Amino acid sequence: MKKLKRLKMKKNNIWLVVCVFFTLTTFGQIKEVETEIFKVVYDEGLEQPIKLSYRVKCPLGDASRSGLDFRKYDGVHTSDNDDYSKNVYDKGHLAPAAAFNCDREMVRSTFSYLNCALQHEGLNRGPWKELERFERDLAKLYIVDVVIEVIFTGDVQKVPGGATIPTGFEKTIYFDGKEYTFYFPNQDVAGQDWFNFLKFQN
Repeated sequence: MKKLKRLKMKKNNIWLVVCVFFTLTTFGQIKEVETEIFKVVYDEGLEQPIKLSYRVKCPLGDASRSGLDFRKYDGVHTSDNDDYSKNVYDKGHLAPAAAFNCDREMVRSTFSYLNCALQHEGLNRGPWKELERFERDLAKLYIVDVVIEVIFTGDVQKVPGGATIPTGFEKTIYFDGKEYTFYFPNQDVAGQDWFNFLKFQN
């Protein structure tokens, strides 16, 4: 819990950035889906989730994810494997598989295109992954709820497959009456400390 102590030390130095996020005009529909493990708002025009929430359930489990791959969801037009091919973007889990290690079926439920975004590999495998580990450490002591907003601002781009590339990810973690919000630009931030992306704490 060393990181938590550092968070407390920064309490008096936190600054809040107020950003105006421009909503993209899309020709798709906004779909809201609630599964066993997460709730998601999905933009079919962007072919990306725009908001997702979950509660960390099994931080100590060890269910196997061997052989699992992402699946489409009936009734929602999502991204697909082609969108993540031959580029620097991972199928970035929003609700991480490791937070649902209760059993293999629950882990399988995280492998949905509803639950992944075009996330730069340097972010997904770096500070984003480390923050997920911190969430699981917290969940050993507290109930941990997480809300993620996928941000699209400015001159957004699409991959050849048609899905829109997010410009950033905002993640808010709630536990023990506390709230911490992080903002990660969707770029190569490999090697950087997840703590440096803290924007707000309450």
